[in-house]
Amino acid sequence: MYARRRHLYFAMMGTCIGLFVLAWSVVRLWSVTAAVVMCLLAMVIPPVAAIVANRRGPDDRWWDDPSGDPKSDEWWDELDGKKRY
Repeated sequence: MYARRRHLYFAMMGTCIGLFVLAWSVVRLWSVTAAVVMCLLAMVIPPVAAIVANRRGPDDRWWDDPSGDPKSDEWWDELDGKKRY
């Protein structure tokens, strides 16, 4: 799951950089308005990419992983109603 999110993040950020470069190196020669619109679209991509990269899937069970501190894990298990044997 992590690798898929990472690949999607890098694809989105590559698209963002590509839009900026294409807008100001090629498209502005024909239409400044189109170049500005491309840059506005590219500005929206990084926050969306961060949200996609940090999204947790249904298979990601991060909330019940042990922290490594036995005292803390015991305390959280007691609060959650879990019994350790």
